Amino acid sequence: MVDALSWQTWNYPTNLRYGPGRVSELPAACLALGMSRPLLVTDRGLSSMPFIKVAVERNETAGLPTGLFAEVQGNPLKQNVDDGVLAYKDGHHDGVIAFGGGSALDVAKLIALMSGQTRPLFDFVDEGDNWTRVKADGIAPVVAVPTTAGTGSEVGRAGVVTDPETDRKRVVFHPMMLPRIVISDPELTIGLPGNITAWVGMDALSHCLEAYCRPVFHPMADGIALEGMRTIAQWLPAAVSNGSDIAARGHMLVAASMGATAFQKGLGAMHAMSHPCSARRNSHHGLTNAVVMPYVLAHNRDAVGDKMTVLAQLLGLEEASFDATLDWVLGLREEIGIPHSLGEIGIQESDIDIFVPDALADPLTQENPITVDEDGYRELYRQAINGELPT
Repeated sequence: MVDALSWQTWNYPTNLRYGPGRVSELPAACLALGMSRPLLVTDRGLSSMPFIKVAVERNETAGLPTGLFAEVQGNPLKQNVDDGVLAYKDGHHDGVIAFGGGSALDVAKLIALMSGQTRPLFDFVDEGDNWTRVKADGIAPVVAVPTTAGTGSEVGRAGVVTDPETDRKRVVFHPMMLPRIVISDPELTIGLPGNITAWVGMDALSHCLEAYCRPVFHPMADGIALEGMRTIAQWLPAAVSNGSDIAARGHMLVAASMGATAFQKGLGAMHAMSHPCSARRNSHHGLTNAVVMPYVLAHNRDAVGDKMTVLAQLLGLEEASFDATLDWVLGLREEIGIPHSLGEIGIQESDIDIFVPDALADPLTQENPITVDEDGYRELYRQAINGELPT
């Protein structure tokens, strides 16, 4: 049981401007935050897209000379942040436009954080009160423009990058890393391929699902997580099957932001298992979350049965039970083309010895509803690699 009398601190998102075509408001958003020379941060793939060129030209027309930094990779490294900070300082920039998917948004926020710090990046890893080491007045303002509907990083107060010394993903946090203005324009997601749409959409689902399952008293996060999952159930298959469905794209963009809002409550073993896969084998984060999802749910069965019954009722499933919800997850994955096992995406049993210590060291392990120890992770990875879901 969660304690409704315990003290909690709750934080909720920023100014979010949603709607088709609202990317045209980017110059006004930059000016509202006092920027005169912003740096637009995106990834290599997006840097040549027409909407990036249009965004820069709009800013230039508005009297906002805008630099471009596009050295962000799919599973970003600390070096991407270091290079971005150099570009920020060399260009005498005074704000950051985070434009792209989760990796670009995370790196952009970390560049904004580090633009005015004297301590190294990993001094601010999200553990204990490390965030208090940050010089808050050294954080540059950020406008976020998401182009995928998955991570919800546009409303997040952290960034995730891989530490080259350990090959582990590290989460760096400060409350003021939250972008001050978000422009959520579903037209920017129209060109996203079906498989990527599925992967990032399942990432949003994993955020909602793990946050909802965490046994902490946070009814607002639970409400948002539940509505996020209902939205994803209704709209993700449509977004995957017809990428030009602007309504489906729009609903998924909102669901992604809802997932990241809900996971202020916490996450769990899905993410703790996924992080080593993407850090060490460069698997797609959302895809890996999607693959491990039912295995972690099965592990957590005894702690989340009541919650899954509520979710089944909300989704209108024929039976209100844990098993019905698990079957829904499996059916959704099959419908949108998610593999059933980690083995199908290149993860092997020989990886288990490498992954288990990383998963155990991940702070999100402590947030899982049921404790996962070394043997537990070994078994979860074995099941997920071989596609052996317990019945």
